Amino acid sequence: MTHELLHQVRLLDPSQSCDRIADVLISDGQLTAIAESITDIPTDTERRDCSGLILGPGLVDLYCHSGTPGFEARETLQSLGGAAAAGGFTRLTLLPNTQPPLDSPDALTRLQSQIPPDLPVQFQAWGAITQKREGQHLVELSELQASGVAGFSDGRPITNPVLMRRLLEYLAPAQIPIALWPVQPALANQGVVRDGVQALRLGLPENPIISETTALATLLEIVAMIPTPVHIMRVSTARSVSLIAAAKAAGLPITASTSWMHLLWNSEDLASYDTSLRLDPPLGNPEDQEALIQGLQDGILDAIATDHRSYTFEEKTVAFGQAPAGAIGLELALPILWQTFVETNRWSALDLWRILSQQPAQCLSQASPILEMNQPAEMVLFDPQALWTADAQTLKTLGQNTPWFNQSIQGKVLATWCRPPSR
Repeated sequence: MTHELLHQVRLLDPSQSCDRIADVLISDGQLTAIAESITDIPTDTERRDCSGLILGPGLVDLYCHSGTPGFEARETLQSLGGAAAAGGFTRLTLLPNTQPPLDSPDALTRLQSQIPPDLPVQFQAWGAITQKREGQHLVELSELQASGVAGFSDGRPITNPVLMRRLLEYLAPAQIPIALWPVQPALANQGVVRDGVQALRLGLPENPIISETTALATLLEIVAMIPTPVHIMRVSTARSVSLIAAAKAAGLPITASTSWMHLLWNSEDLASYDTSLRLDPPLGNPEDQEALIQGLQDGILDAIATDHRSYTFEEKTVAFGQAPAGAIGLELALPILWQTFVETNRWSALDLWRILSQQPAQCLSQASPILEMNQPAEMVLFDPQALWTADAQTLKTLGQNTPWFNQSIQGKVLATWCRPPSR
């Protein structure tokens, strides 16, 4: 049996409103003792001075992109899981936009057979809502649910309101998560920047705010009529935050999330034409960014997702308007969000941990990771002061599509504990 003593570590557990300094004894991957001072220590225990370090429940990512199957040059399950563990994420929820897409039990079985068994990460997947993710015909929802999907999402807009109504009616008894991205593609018109002064200055095609809000308003009206719980993903505008606030006040069964990148950047940052900032939905204007931050603080938005998406160097080395949308984030989100919001006292440490761990799990209708005694540990040890450089040697992901590539980062995950379920 192996033993490790974390001496005077800062414990964070939002489920228990716990933020304190303690000794923690870990034996064979389980928490076996937590106390102000542990003196009864097995003789072969490895002692680790954890002054200034943080031990918290594992982080939960609501949606991210797998390169396997079909796009292994961008990312493999091994590199994706390695990036998750290096960033403190113990649960990954993969979107179904693989090739072939995850729209059948066979496709899900093939994916599950390729999950590496040696990583401290639990892989789960969203099953597609429509066949081939084309938004036309529903998949065999009951069969896909029985195969073990975490929930249903196309990961792309569903524009047919009749189909959406049928979906909510059919899944009402199932009590399984449904994640929808409200966008009206005809209004978005392949725009890459939100409408406003900055769009005019940059000379880039606009994606107006109403491309999101008209679709969101339609979705909320359907949920008001058919109160099946729905998760609204990729919220990116101030107006959407207002609509969600009103819907929650009216008692609609909804949760909502935004991407971590939309909290840190806005349309004014696009003057660099850095294709790592080419996202979909596009970065909002400054007032959108502030509304998202405040929305999380006020509980209108429930969670942060990385929406991690890796591309090859060649794919992103094009003009901004032609670049594919997406950025990596699993290894960067925790340290950068910590420095941006916790170190500046905008959010408490428990606030940040809550919207990266406890509440994403709740959006998935799952039990949250907690610091629980005598159970397989699902937790992360984080040093908020450690300095490192995000480059090809240190990053586990295959992608380099981040504005922090080759930049110094403050804050690093030192260890991740998680025992994946047996397969």
